[in-house]
Order: sequence, then C-alpha cells, then structure tokens
Amino acid sequence: MKVSVIAAVYKDIEALSIIVEALKHQTYKDFELVVAEDCMYPEMKAYVNSIDDLNVVHTSQEDLGVRKSRSQNNGILASNGEYLIFIDGDCVPYSTFIERHVALAAHHRVVSGRRVNLGPKYAQKIRQRKLSPIHLEKNYLWYFPFVARDAHERHAESGFSFDPKGFVYKQFLQKRTSSTNILGCNFSCFKEDIVSINGFDEGYGASPLSDDTDLQWRFVGMGYEIKSCKNVANVFHLYHKRSAKKSAGNIEGAKASWQKFYANQAAKRYVCEKGLNTH
Repeated sequence: MKVSVIAAVYKDIEALSIIVEALKHQTYKDFELVVAEDCMYPEMKAYVNSIDDLNVVHTSQEDLGVRKSRSQNNGILASNGEYLIFIDGDCVPYSTFIERHVALAAHHRVVSGRRVNLGPKYAQKIRQRKLSPIHLEKNYLWYFPFVARDAHERHAESGFSFDPKGFVYKQFLQKRTSSTNILGCNFSCFKEDIVSINGFDEGYGASPLSDDTDLQWRFVGMGYEIKSCKNVANVFHLYHKRSAKKSAGNIEGAKASWQKFYANQAAKRYVCEKGLNTH
C-alpha cells in the first residue's frame, strides 16, 4: 500500500532535515513525503529540491498568517498515496512509525498517536546532530529518566514503543478503554476517508481547532472509529519557543472559533463547507 506522509512545515529547515533522515531509516519503504509548507520560503524550496533517495512532493502557499489547515489540504490534494499519515514539521518519527500506522490501518478508521515532548537539552542534542533520533529510540529505556527530567518535557512515557503484533500490545495496550483523541501531529487515515469530510476546515482561520478537535468530531459524526497508536507509532517533538506567527491569535478570535464549532455541531455539519473543495 502506498503511503503519503504529510508534514506541515513553516521555515524550520533544520527540523525538516532531521525528519528526512528519520524517514530514510523507515522499516516500511512504500511511501512518499509531502512537504506541506504554509509559506513560500525560498530556502525551503531549495532544501526540498536537494533531497535525494526519497520520493518528495512539495506544496506551498503565500504567507498570510497561520493557514495550516489550507496547507494540509494542499498536501492531501497533491498526495499520491491511498493512505495518509499527518505529522508536524518539528516531529521526528521513529524508524517503525509508518509500519506501525499501516499495521493498525482500516477503512473508516483514524489511527491517532502521541508525541514525546523533548525538552530543550535533548532537542538541541538532536538538532546539533550530537544524538541521533534512532539511537534515542533504540535506547529509550536507558535515556528515559534523563529525558523525563529535561526542562519543559511532558509525556516522556509516550516514548516507549511496542509492536502491535507483540505480547505487550495484545495483552495490555489493545485492551485499553480510554480513547486517544486525534492529535494533529500524529494521526493517519485512508485518503478517501478524509476526502469524504472535505479535509480540514479552513473556516477556522488560525485556530488550532481544525487540526484535531473539529476533525475528530466530524470523523466520529460520520461513524468512523478512532483507534489509538499511543506507544506504538511514536514521534519525538523537538522543543522550540512559540513563534510570533503561532501566537497571533486573540481572545475574540478564539471565542468566534468556538462559536463556529458549536454551530457546526448543532447543524451536524460533518462535511465542512470550506475545505478541499475550495482549491
């Protein structure tokens, strides 16, 4: 099955280069990388054009503020895979990441995972190439107490990874009853399923609602299953300070986004009005 890994990026070429190296070590080989850029950064274009030994598709758009949903919709439309995996441009996948998502894939199912939020110390080690993500992944049990103590770190336990065909998963993880809600930096589904709800809702503007909360509500409304891949398909999130672009929202804007969300729920508008159809 052909897979498209859609990475939502904005100017962080260093992080994308680390993701690219991680993708070159994937155990699952039939995939492409779709770089969905919320900008038209010349340096990003030059870097993407320099990538070798990997099938890459690049989409971009004018930088008019946070328009992540639109850039991800660009990626969906440009993708060639029948199965789509979504990550953020600062999230580095484990070597088994694609294989594990595919192992849990099913039609009318969204596979949702979590991320290990590395603190500044370990994120910097990876950015400076003093520590490779694959080494951290393979030796995570040893690194765990140090990663957990790193400032700003949360969810260090999400770094432990188990094979969905193995004993631990079948006896414990498969049976967990708590839902793992969709997180925009680590989820997957068949392309036809996200197309069926018209992709990400661009009507929320810069609000993060469209990236997970709204998406989940609409998938569930369509009768689709949300399946956890926590501790199965993992990513390392590279610590960074919040950018001015991401902080551009305001209280009134957030209030308007939630009002729109509740109105959509009341109208049972599972297929968004402003999504893939507007491109």
